[in-house]
Amino acid sequence: MASFIRNRAFALLLITSTVLLLLLLAFEHHIQRAVSTVSGRVLGLSHTYINQPTDKRPPHIVFILADDYGFNDIGYRNPAMRTPNLDYLASEGVKLDNYYVQPICTPSRAQLMSGKYQIHTGLQHSIIWPAQPNCLPLDITTLPQKLKQAGYATHMAGKWHLGFYKKECWPTNRGFDSFLGILLGKGDHFLHTEAGSGTPYPSTWKWEGLDFRDGLQSTNAYSGIYSTHVISKRVEHIIENHEKDKPLFLYVSFQAVHTPLQVPKSYLKPFESEIKNKKRRIYAGMTYCMDEAVGNITEALKNHGLWDDTVLVFSSDNGGRIDSGASNWPLRGSKTTLWEGGVRAVGFVTSPLLSDKMKGTVSRELIDISDWYPTLIGGVAGVTLNGSELDGFNIWETLSNGKPSPRVELLHNIDPLITPPSTWSNETTANPKNTFSTRTYAALRHRDWKIITGYQKVNNGWYSPAESSEPSIASEIKPGKSVWLFNITNDPKEIHDLSDHEPKIVNFLLERLKVYQSGASPVRYPDIDMDANPARHGGVWDSWE
Repeated sequence: MASFIRNRAFALLLITSTVLLLLLLAFEHHIQRAVSTVSGRVLGLSHTYINQPTDKRPPHIVFILADDYGFNDIGYRNPAMRTPNLDYLASEGVKLDNYYVQPICTPSRAQLMSGKYQIHTGLQHSIIWPAQPNCLPLDITTLPQKLKQAGYATHMAGKWHLGFYKKECWPTNRGFDSFLGILLGKGDHFLHTEAGSGTPYPSTWKWEGLDFRDGLQSTNAYSGIYSTHVISKRVEHIIENHEKDKPLFLYVSFQAVHTPLQVPKSYLKPFESEIKNKKRRIYAGMTYCMDEAVGNITEALKNHGLWDDTVLVFSSDNGGRIDSGASNWPLRGSKTTLWEGGVRAVGFVTSPLLSDKMKGTVSRELIDISDWYPTLIGGVAGVTLNGSELDGFNIWETLSNGKPSPRVELLHNIDPLITPPSTWSNETTANPKNTFSTRTYAALRHRDWKIITGYQKVNNGWYSPAESSEPSIASEIKPGKSVWLFNITNDPKEIHDLSDHEPKIVNFLLERLKVYQSGASPVRYPDIDMDANPARHGGVWDSWE
């Protein structure tokens, strides 16, 4: 009898415990749902869209890329530049103060479209010249191609510069639903023609042809209309005709402020008395016009009900050309160099979807242009990147929630084709045996430290803008010097070379460069092809294979 009572009591205890456990689990689930709902309202986009329900449309994405835009050429850094729209957008979003691109056009655009360093696409040397049979490798899935997998409409207006020697390389065959703009690296802003001369062409060659496309078709319908206006109007037209329920990706790749220095005269008036230097004045007018275009695009997004659900990114593709009106002051160097003035860029992200705590902030987290690929695809659009071999990092949590950037290292470049002259001796004191040769043209950033190696032949100084009373500072490179080390966090101007004082850090960074070099793809830099001559294609730059 006692045994029966004990068994019955145990059974009742077991049943009671089970019921209490079930009630506790139900209550916990209810609390979690409530907390999740509140968190979602407070944090806005502080989570990634990968965790969103499949029926949730991802936000629209507008990526605006300026061409050869100097670090010092935006209003919030230099009041002489009139950029009220850019200043306002940046003030409402997150300014990127530790943001890097490539020192020239093609590699930056390749990293944006692929999420890979240029050493992994073969585009680590120079640009793609008009007559070279070369383009972003066709086996790479581009940014717009991935976004189309998430249901995005994808449109591009502006400059491509990722190759066109065969039709498969063109924008509308690399993921864009539409394209209006130029395929080459530059051209007349009014006539939309370009002469294929200069490096690597013989000096006697003056190939010239029309370079303006609407999709795959060449067009002269925009002859006489300024390039920035053409691009802006096309983007506004796309916005006006877009279905709100479909996510939109706009790649706005301005030809401004790249040479030739041209702008309608009306944009010069605000600078006539303020900037006496002619090149600088025209450059400022081009910047002013580009800023107006950004304002018009933003206004179109608002007028057509898209702005409240848009993430907008603004970036330059490289540092400004100091011999063509631009300024990277107070940074060292110019476009084409591995100094900060060549690779540290203007950049910001803005969106009504950002959490309130991030609006109006400055991020000093380390960010590279290759990071936009996984950030926009995985972080914003919610497309899985499993299995993708990328050099970029998803920094959406950094931008939207202020978390530390997952990036601690950044390869600026390794270019084995830039070699010193035969009379140049090599400095080897900081270079142990069996490691990376400091004769190689390269640069790497690791946390606070940056190393530069190789032959630095031009634009090594600090160049103040024409409107400034501060003098420029020349820099003479000691013959044979081939390695520099800077603490960029403490010395962003690259004034104090510490390579002789920190040999362990130098050797560590050289070993890192060696690792990257061991996994680099062969350089894609083919000889020019006579079949590219526009004279063979009716006076038009066209594919020839």
